[in-house]
Order: sequence, then C-alpha cells, then structure tokens
Amino acid sequence: MSAVSRRNSIVSVPIKNIERELICPICKELFTHPLILPCQHSVCHKCVRELLLLNHEDSFDAGSECSLPGSPGPRSRVPSPSMERLDRLARSAGSISSPGWRRGSVTPRVTTFPCPGCQHDVDLGERGMSMLFRNFTLESIVERYRQAARAAVAIMCNMCKPPQQEATKSCMDCKASYCNECFKFHHPWGTPKAQHEYVGPTMNFRPKVLMCPEHEMEKVNMYCEVCRRPVCHLCKLGGSHANHKVTSMSSAYKILKEKLSKSIHYLISKEDQVRTQISHLEVLINETEENGQVAECGAYEHFERLFQTLQERKSEMLNSIEQSRTRRLEQLRGQVEEYQGMLENSGLVGYAQEVLKETDQSCFVQTAKQLHTRIAKSTESLRTFHPAANPSFDEFVLETSREETMLKELCFGGVPEPPIIDLSRSHVYNEGLLCWQLAEDTLATDHQVLEYRRLGAEQDGDSRWRLTDRVYGPSTVVCDLEADSLYSFRVRSCRNSLYSPYSPEVTFHTPPAPAFGFLFNDNCGFSSERLALSRRRDSVESMAGMAFLLAAERVQTGSYMGLDYIIGDTGISQGRHYWAFRVEPHSYLVKVGVASDSKLLEWFHNPRDTSSPRYDHDSGHDSGSEDTCYDLSQPFTLLTVGMGKMFLPKASISAGSDHGDHSNRVLPMPQRIGVCLDYDAGRVYFYDADTMRCLYERQVDCSGTMYPAFGLMGSGKVHLEEFITEKRLSYM
Repeated sequence: MSAVSRRNSIVSVPIKNIERELICPICKELFTHPLILPCQHSVCHKCVRELLLLNHEDSFDAGSECSLPGSPGPRSRVPSPSMERLDRLARSAGSISSPGWRRGSVTPRVTTFPCPGCQHDVDLGERGMSMLFRNFTLESIVERYRQAARAAVAIMCNMCKPPQQEATKSCMDCKASYCNECFKFHHPWGTPKAQHEYVGPTMNFRPKVLMCPEHEMEKVNMYCEVCRRPVCHLCKLGGSHANHKVTSMSSAYKILKEKLSKSIHYLISKEDQVRTQISHLEVLINETEENGQVAECGAYEHFERLFQTLQERKSEMLNSIEQSRTRRLEQLRGQVEEYQGMLENSGLVGYAQEVLKETDQSCFVQTAKQLHTRIAKSTESLRTFHPAANPSFDEFVLETSREETMLKELCFGGVPEPPIIDLSRSHVYNEGLLCWQLAEDTLATDHQVLEYRRLGAEQDGDSRWRLTDRVYGPSTVVCDLEADSLYSFRVRSCRNSLYSPYSPEVTFHTPPAPAFGFLFNDNCGFSSERLALSRRRDSVESMAGMAFLLAAERVQTGSYMGLDYIIGDTGISQGRHYWAFRVEPHSYLVKVGVASDSKLLEWFHNPRDTSSPRYDHDSGHDSGSEDTCYDLSQPFTLLTVGMGKMFLPKASISAGSDHGDHSNRVLPMPQRIGVCLDYDAGRVYFYDADTMRCLYERQVDCSGTMYPAFGLMGSGKVHLEEFITEKRLSYM
C-alpha cells in the first residue's frame, strides 16, 4: 500500500474509532465542557470542581452535583449549565473556583490538585478556574462523535412549528439549528443576519472569538511560548506574561499546524513499523499468558509437594502421639488395678487374709513366702508412690518458629531489579540528598541500602564503602561529607532477604565550603514595581512593567540601563560559605555575586535612571573601563550572565591572550551556578555547580558585612537551590 493510499485510509477512518481520545481521565465518560490545564491535559469542567472538593478539608454542600472522580459507574445526572453561562461561571473567582471558600470564611482557598494525566501538581493561583481555557476543538470533536454515535437520531429545527423538520444547518451567531425554509426566513438577504456564520447541524455552539480568561474583554491574539497558551496584548504589556517570549497567533498556528501535520505524516509513513510492533506486542501478550500459566502450574506443584510433605509429617506425629497415649493409659490402668488389690477384702489383701486361715504349717509356709514378697513390694510402693506413666506430652510440642520464618522468607519474585539514582533530584553539599527510582515493572521491595565512599582517599586509608541505615523510601540524606571532595554513590534494593545488584555508580563533588542558607530579602531596596518575588522568597523575576516604559520614554539618546538589585536576607561576617542558584535560560541580563553593606547603601539610596554601560567597573560589557582598576579590591563582585551565556571580566584572561577575542571570555551558562565567599581571605569564587569546576575568582574587599547580591534587567529570573532555602529542614 502506498503512502498516499495509507494516508487516505487513515483520514477515512470513522470517528467512532477515536473514542479513547475523547474520554475524561477522571469520570471515564465523554468530555463535557473540557478545560485545558497548564500541563496541556484536558479535564471536564465538573471534574475540576470535584478534584478541588476532594483536596479541601472543609465540608462543602455540593448537593447531588458531585460524584466520585474515577468512579466506573454512571455519574449523577444534574442539569448542565448553558453554554452562555459556562464562561461566566468559569470566570467567577468565588465559590466555583475555590470550593469550600465563602465570603467572610477563614478557611484558606484551595486551588491546587494533581493532574490525573501526568500527576504533576496544577496550581490555579488566585484566579482559580478562571485562568483555564475551554478546549473548544475537543468539544467539537466530541460533538461530532456523539452525532456519529446517534446517526439515527437527527437534529431537529428549533424554529419549526409542530411537526418539526430535520435541521440542515446551524447558525453559530444565533446558536440555533434550522431547516432550509426557516433558515431563509430568519436570515433574509440584505440584512445583517445574512452574514451570520453557519455550519452543518450541531449541538455545540462555541464562541466565534476566543477571549482572554484574565482580561475578559480582550481577544487572544498572541501565543506565549513559555506557558504554551494563547494570551492577549494586555497579558504581554504588563501582565503575568510580560517577560515571556510570545509570537503572533498566525505564526503559532502555522508552526504548530505544520509540526502536527509532519508528526501525523511521519506516523502514517511508519504504519508498517507500527503494525509490526503491534504484532510483536501481541506475541508478547501470548507469551505472557502462557508463561504465567506455566509459572502458576509450577507454583501449584511446589506447594502441593510442600503440603504433601507436611501431611506426611503430620500423620507420623499423630500416630506417635496415639501410640504413646495408648501405652501410658495401659500402664496407669494396671497401676490402678494393683492399688485396688491393696484394699480390704479385695485383691491381694483378701487373698492374704484367706491364707492366714491355713492351719497346716508346711502348706502355709509354702504359700506365705511368695505372698509375703508381693505384699512387701506393695508396702514399698505405698512409701514411694510413683505413677507408672507421665501424663505430660511435652516431647510432642512442636517448635516451628524457624520453619515459619523460612516459609515467610520464601522468595517468589526472584532477585529485585537495581534502582537508578536520579541525578536531576539528587544534590550534594556538605550534606547530600540522594534520590532514586525503582523499575516500573518491579515488585515492592522491603528496603534500600545506600553506600558511598570518598574517592582519592586511598592514601588516608578511608576509601572503604560506607553503608547507611535501611531506607524505606525513595530518598535519604547523607551527613558529614567532607568539603571539596569527590564522592561515589550506589544503592541496591532488598526483597525477602535477597539483594539486587548495585545501581550504576554516580559521582558528586562537594562544594569547597558549607552551604549558606538564605532567602531573598523583600525589604532592603526591593522594587516591587519591577521585581516579582515568589511567596516562599526563593525565586525572583524581573518584569518590564509600566514604570520601566515611562522611565525609558524620557531617554531620547544614548543607552538606557536600569539594574534592579535584590540581596539575601542573611549576611556574612566571617568564615567560608557556599550557595547555588539557577538562572533561567531566557534571561536577558542578570548579575550575580556578592556586595558589602556599604556598597548596597550606595546602590539603593542613589538610584540611577539612566547610565552608560561604562559606569560600573564590573558592568560585564566590553567597554574597557573596568580594566583600568580591576586589579583594585572592590567591596563587591558581580558576574554577568544572560542569553544563555556567562561573561568573564577581561582581567581574568591571561596577559598573553587577545583582549579583543570574545570567545575566551564567553562561556555557556551553567545550569546551576555556585558562589563561594572566603570572608577571611577576602576572595570570591564562581563555580559550575554541577561539576564544581571553578570558572572565575577574584579578590574582594570584605571590610563590612557581605551579602549575596543579584541584579536583573529586562527579562530575567533566578531560583535559589532548595537546599539553600530550606534552612529549617531536618537535614540542614
């Protein structure tokens, strides 16, 4: 089959074959008014409300409207809101977007829930559900699917008097369906209604223009490439997308449609490969079923043999107990009969009394001698009474604890698969946070054991592997790591006393100094007009707001530059300290380093609206001004990063190199940047925090209290490392 014919066959597939793509992951039914989450997955409008309800601790009277998400049974049927009211309801930031919150209530609003598709946390923010777009494209496809499913049920004209005629078209402006005659009557030529947009019969009337959920009166005309969602011009001018890269809607439409078309054509061209892989998967399914049956039969036989062995041992033991019981009963009953003979006029005593009546001496002596021996034995038994048998059966009490332990530890899953250390989530400072992942198809393990050792310590005799305590989760913390050292880590799992092989070893280089914990300072010199600080104060972003535009409007000639500074909330007055952070790759210009309290007073209390790039000695620009005094010790050091690059000052290049060669001074921006300040030595170091390679160092005047300092201009964002910000965590 040619590629063209295959493409045509794919296009002509009935719409009912795509049903699995039209099912809500929560209610397991066809989408109803789907909303697009920030992670690009779609969920029913009603299901989002139910998710928020489940994540709220307060009770909320939702009536019969709510059903349990993910329930396989039918959902409670309630009247759906009209299409005209739905947008208005979605934009209300009250009880709908924050279930359980009421005016005047002290209960906090809950706007976070896990996405049912990817399990990532979705934070709706202050606007709640009003920030979500309706997925009109998905709505249209679901409507076409419904029509195909009920092909025998026609859509009737909304205007006909009884008997109603079958509709032939629907007006998207009037939001009604018409037969031919009614459409001509209600849309006469020469009137504005004649220009209305009409489509085939449908029950899905979506708006002709997509409006911005944040600015209800504005049409979306741009596409944010950072957030991957449509935005309006107000969002870009001074809203939450001011510093994000955007493109025109037509350009985004063209690019995304071209990408989607190419992806579809690629899949179509690989149809033979897909069918081959499907056949391979079907073979694997059959092999899985067969091997599962074989394993089941094998397990059944093994257990039957165990049961048979136990049954045999059980029968042997029960027979031994029965024989011992019979023997002991016979002995005790014989002893009872013997003692009964000692009673008067019965048994041995009665016989002896009759013998005493014998008068013939010879006959008496002949009988009395043997009788006296018997009576003497009976007399002796009275003095030292001992039962003929022990009634206790202690020798038959079983001690099976060891066997029970062996049975419990009987391994059915084989040797577990080794875990894999997650480099993206593992970070090592003077203490290390190590995270790992287990194989997806593995059975549950009992615990994990992490081992680590310091490399290059053979001469110290300290190169042995060290073991942590048993870990019952996917991560652990290793303490007391030596500074500026290379460590190797590995982990293995244990199940039923069987250990997996070790994971591949990973190495981390510890920083040259203990981690310094701080957050961004939102008081000292912080500009709330141009800097946006996260609620946890662990990230800061510069915003090109209205104040920036008004300041730039006053500049007619020359270069405009305005750095907005922000510092840490904790200062350094002694010792060596290290901290790390991330600069977003799209950032235009960010300066990072340290500054003394005296220099900060100058920056914060003598603001400059305009300045030349030659103003600061460490401006980061190729002006040449910093070379004249760079050898002098300054009370600050700031390194320039931006546009995915890191710019080293000229003074850091060797004397024999060409100062005009930018390639020696421009480095790729590391994913994580580390700064180490040696206050006592008056020196600051900049590192690639992933490899702990020193990129630049210089002298700095530490005459006062030094603070971590950051300067941002234009679009930029800085995130502090979690290990730095979480100063009060148990492992800090």
